[in-house]
This record gives sequence, C-alpha cells and structure tokens, in this order.
Amino acid sequence: METPLADRQRPEGRGAVAGSRRLIWIPIVHTPVDLGTFERRVRQLHQARGGTGAWQDRVKQIGQLWRSIRTELLRLTCDFSRMLLYQDGLPVCGKEDLIVEELARAGSANHRLLLELKSRGATLVGTESPELLIEEYELNRQLLLEESPRPQPFAAEVEKLSRELLDRRDAFIARRIDETLGAGQIGCLFLGLMHPIRERLPPDIALDRLPAADRS
Repeated sequence: METPLADRQRPEGRGAVAGSRRLIWIPIVHTPVDLGTFERRVRQLHQARGGTGAWQDRVKQIGQLWRSIRTELLRLTCDFSRMLLYQDGLPVCGKEDLIVEELARAGSANHRLLLELKSRGATLVGTESPELLIEEYELNRQLLLEESPRPQPFAAEVEKLSRELLDRRDAFIARRIDETLGAGQIGCLFLGLMHPIRERLPPDIALDRLPAADRS
C-alpha cells in the first residue's frame, strides 16, 4: 500500500499501528557526481537534444530537487536512531560507509544527505547486489561509452536485458529491506522512479512517498 506522507508529526503514516514497519520512498534523480564515468556522455546527450544550456539547466533542477528532499526529510519528527537508510546503487559489501563518504566528498547531494541523516542517528544499510550492479555497469558502458556501430537488433536486445536486470535488482532490494527492516522501524529508500518497488514489498510494510521528489 502506498500513501502520501502527509502527517509530519507522525512519520509512521496514517493508520499505522505500534510495531508496524514503514518505508518512505524518495524517488531520486542522480546528480552529475553520481553518474561517475558516464557523466560526460550523459552531458553530451543532453546538449545534443537541447542545446548548450540544457545540461546546466538540468543540473540546476537536480540541485533544487535535492534541496527540497533534504527539507522534507529533516522536517520529520521521529527517532532517527530507528531509521534505516537504503540507497540506489549502494552494494552490500562491508564498505558502505566508505562509499557514501567518498561520494559525499566528491559533491553528491544525495550522499551528503545520507551522512547528515547518519549524524542524527540513522543507520546506513547495504542495499544492492554487487554482482547485479556490475552487470548494469557493463550494460551501460556498452550503451554509452562504446563508439563502434551496432546492428539494429542490438537496441531491442539491450532494452530486454535492461528490463530483466532491473527486475532482478528490484527483487534483491525488496528482499534486503524485508530482511533488515524491523518492527517499529522506519526505512528511507532512495530509489529512482523507474523501479516499481511497491510491487515487490511484503504486505506488512506500509509505503509512503516523499512529495518533494515529485517536483523533478
């Protein structure tokens, strides 16, 4: 079940019962820093479609979005020590904190916010399968970085592989949340809109969506 996050004084949501599990979904847009080696190519594509100022406009919009997300989350009146943080692209690897700290230092608004929530008592949780993330990286590398011409069926095959990979990633993420989010805890899931995560969650986890993220 997905409901609007309207009650700021009770982030557990409307009608929640004591001991229930609740997940706040923050649909995200990746910042340039988050794109890593793909940033240059993505910037070129934006400029090719919309002109030289298209990328600057996009970066500005993304910055405004993350400021809105930060404001919404920090307005919550809750015990942050009972909050778990799940992050798109963050592997289960034992070095989650180091990965987030490195990206925050590089300028990622997403990862800076994770550190700020951690400073208030929230716990960072490895969220994704490392193997599946490697598969996704390789697929994106073929799509964005390789310059050699591809036969026409290639695009259709890649689209099929992308859908299948997204499905497997979502299944892993949902299992990870189910295994780690305890009764009475609140999860914050930073995950893009293309992930239909609510279809994967067990029925005892109530899902809210952060309104600020709808302004992208």
